Amino acid sequence: MKRVLSILLLSVLILGTFLIAPTPITSTTFAQTTTRVRYHRRHRSFWKKHRDKLTVAGTAVGGAAIGGLAGGKKGAGIGALVGAGSGALYTYKIRKRHRHVRRY
Repeated sequence: MKRVLSILLLSVLILGTFLIAPTPITSTTFAQTTTRVRYHRRHRSFWKKHRDKLTVAGTAVGGAAIGGLAGGKKGAGIGALVGAGSGALYTYKIRKRHRHVRRY
């Protein structure tokens, strides 16, 4: 019963919008000229796209290697965590992001 009632109400609403929809009295069209500006996107290299992630991953691998040499498996895990933490600290807090290089 609910389904039939909802279908009936929706059909009345849809038909009502088509029947009652206002029609324009006069139609005026204007010729518009548009100019399109194309922007050239620079193709960034893989390093430039993923610099932050690669820096953190590299420091984590370096820390794991040093920790592995010093303390075996447990040292490698600790070294990876310390390396990733120090890499993230450098990447997201210390490194200057906005170095402006002039290109002539």
